[in-house]
Amino acid sequence: MKNNSKTKIPTRNEVDDQYKWSLKDMITNPTQWQSIYDQCTKSIKKIATYQHRICESSTTLYSCLTLRDDLFIQFETLYVYSNMNFHEDTTNNDMQILVQKANTLKAKVEEATSFIEPEILEKELTDIEFFISQEPQLKVYTHYFNDLFRKKKHILSRTEEALLAKASDFSSSVQNIFSMYNEADIKFPNIQDDMGRTVELTKGRYINFLESKNRQVRKDAFNGLFSTYNNHRNTLASIYISNVKKHVFYKNARNFSSSLEASLFENNIPTKVYTQLIDTVGDYLPKMHQYIAIRKRALKLDTIDYYDLYTPIIDSIDTKTTYPQAKETVIKSLEVLGQEYTSLLKHAFNNNWIDVYENKGKRSGAYSWGTYSAHPYVLLNYSNTLKDMFTLTHEMGHALHSYYSNKNQAYINSNYTIFLAEVASTVNEALLMAYLKSTTTDQKMKLYLINYFMEQFRGTVFRQTMFAEFEKITHELVEAGESLTADKLCEIYYDLNVKYYGKSMAENDLIGIEWARIPHFYYNFYVYQYATGYSSAIALSQKILNNPSSVDFYFEFLKSGGSDYSMNILRNSGVDMGSQEPIASALDVFSSLVDEMDSIIE
Repeated sequence: MKNNSKTKIPTRNEVDDQYKWSLKDMITNPTQWQSIYDQCTKSIKKIATYQHRICESSTTLYSCLTLRDDLFIQFETLYVYSNMNFHEDTTNNDMQILVQKANTLKAKVEEATSFIEPEILEKELTDIEFFISQEPQLKVYTHYFNDLFRKKKHILSRTEEALLAKASDFSSSVQNIFSMYNEADIKFPNIQDDMGRTVELTKGRYINFLESKNRQVRKDAFNGLFSTYNNHRNTLASIYISNVKKHVFYKNARNFSSSLEASLFENNIPTKVYTQLIDTVGDYLPKMHQYIAIRKRALKLDTIDYYDLYTPIIDSIDTKTTYPQAKETVIKSLEVLGQEYTSLLKHAFNNNWIDVYENKGKRSGAYSWGTYSAHPYVLLNYSNTLKDMFTLTHEMGHALHSYYSNKNQAYINSNYTIFLAEVASTVNEALLMAYLKSTTTDQKMKLYLINYFMEQFRGTVFRQTMFAEFEKITHELVEAGESLTADKLCEIYYDLNVKYYGKSMAENDLIGIEWARIPHFYYNFYVYQYATGYSSAIALSQKILNNPSSVDFYFEFLKSGGSDYSMNILRNSGVDMGSQEPIASALDVFSSLVDEMDSIIE
């Protein structure tokens, strides 16, 4: 970067081109963008000619589905390209217009293709199987057809489905109401920061305050945030309870036995996976309690409180990691996956797949994104920290997972589910952690790495499972006809915190209101997938480290995309999420880390 030594955030033009992604690999110029847009418009008109006749024959069915796939691929290219250009500099008005144009096209594409699945479902699966026997090229859609007809028993009549569709606008308002309150309307008090300055407490600054070495700053931030939510507890409870009742309404309408079953049905995940996660994590809670005791001892506290959970217990350590250093270390850590994987990784590093540094107007955070017809890309805001190196390997895990899926699957089977989405990225992180631990001789750095790894377990497995248990309890109460109130929600959540963190934690009633600030509680049994995905990844990484032949199975996982159900894809790679073994195996790693740290911390 041309002004890398300066603290001033550079403009886009001031960033060296070698640190920018090259979106020309997707679309070379505005003329090509418009050409693809025009082709999409033509395809939308053409696909309409199949309405009411898609299942006339195997030929018309195949022609319509391939036309839809081509339309989706073309639209996806426009949509991703426009948004990624916009993310380079969100102040770019031209890109804002392009994004709006792509969003308008998205609505047209969805409307134009909406007739396809209802018309297919008017047939029986045996009819479709007969079509496949007549037209062998339809075989690529076998999993798609099977999954579509699997869901048929919970699809209502046209009239009933139309009624539910009309209700979707106001049924989604519950989440929108919470989002507007939580993102726009809520205001927090001012507190004193580490320098004694009066600053406004915000959600964005909250974690930074909790990481402070000054305990009073941590306490003031905690009290300021949760007291604000607590002042609106009844309103927030009403919003959350309405959301639970919405889920119960839809599970009844579609004839599911529980809201949990209705949610997991979409990806064909048995409810046993959810309940087994809670039970297995519960068996390892004594190890979490032991970790809390270690944290209390390391911080030299008489009593540990919830606002003490995020502050580092290892300080005064240099974790600066430049981008060139990070690339070299990540490559070395992933050599266990073989030359093919690391060669592809080097190719990505050397051919502008990654947008590395922050610039004015650039979207914050990090992600991997791309299209079926081009290689994946990665957006970073690299700031030379060890955490940034973990982010780099994490996002490259996503990118190469997408690369292998797209290269080995037809478009219809290329997209992997959320249940699988975090596996490859976390495998990369686990392999990087193993490499760093094995090559580090500095005891303080080793402690830092151990604690970093343990915090990932705490935040991703234990905390998300606690969230999952809260969702399960609250939905079951409403399904049983029992009343939920603000007090009841706080009581449930408080008791879960005591259960997960142990009785050595201070009795702080304010933690009971934390449920009111978690946006994922409006995503309908979503958070458990963070814990299962992380556990699957740790189990896979252990297999790779302990048995090099497991790499072949891992590559099959990377190449599978969405060609089968998530549980089957994982099972074929050696991880059976139908059993408790992967979760227990991952938590055994956590247990060993706890014991290792316990032996070092005085």
